[in-house]
Amino acid sequence: MKKGLYIVATPIGNLGDISPRAIETLKQVDVIACEDTRISKKLLSLLGVGLNKEFITLHDHNEEVHAEELIKKIQEENKSVALISDAGSPLISDPGYKLIRRCRQENIYITVLPGCCALICALQLAGLPTNKFMFCGFIPNKDKGRAEAFEEIKKLKATTVFYETASRILKTLEVVKKIFGDREIAVAREISKIYEECLNGTAAGLIAHFEEHTPKGEMVLMISPAPEEEKTGIDLEEELRQRLQNKSVKTAVKELSEETGISKKEVYQIALRIKDEE
Repeated sequence: MKKGLYIVATPIGNLGDISPRAIETLKQVDVIACEDTRISKKLLSLLGVGLNKEFITLHDHNEEVHAEELIKKIQEENKSVALISDAGSPLISDPGYKLIRRCRQENIYITVLPGCCALICALQLAGLPTNKFMFCGFIPNKDKGRAEAFEEIKKLKATTVFYETASRILKTLEVVKKIFGDREIAVAREISKIYEECLNGTAAGLIAHFEEHTPKGEMVLMISPAPEEEKTGIDLEEELRQRLQNKSVKTAVKELSEETGISKKEVYQIALRIKDEE
């Protein structure tokens, strides 16, 4: 097997979702870089992959040090390394970024073996717009952090996707209700497993559901894009006319773009037309 780094996606629930190519690669590599060796060894055993290879942990607290160790094994010991996460595609809210950066700097061979990714599967289930979406990772576990994260994306013209835990979903939905009101949201859980489900509705509706049905499993929270009326909420042209009386075009355009979520280019074109009329 060619020396280098192999980024291998693992199942997020159903073992049958891993590709034959991924299994063959895991059998052949010399080293497995993973978050938790106990979880990875159990997975590989279930997949029929032998454990007679070296395992190296790679997580947020040791990635820089262990990345150098893995690079040394590839460059000096001519070994092949597979990077896996506990479930799903590596690097998606999981360690690996620093390792990939270092490997690219060293011109080390890197390839990716595609597979399961919870955020993509959730978007496919939810029926929310997918032409534009933004993945925001795990939701902060502090009340202030949650509120700030949601306020930041409130006017975003795209579906936003978060990972959340069952133990925190009710508290998170309370904040969603306060900030997004009746905006359509969806929660997908247990993807590819027996109790897979995707629930759509308002935050209030989903709170009622989870108060009656104890939330379980790993969850993906999706929030639909800001509706048109939320993006503007003002007479843009009239507001521009007022501001241009005592502000420069650049300042007025910047302020209104940030306040409404409308692109600077669009606001600027209106500002130019107003100036031409004058």
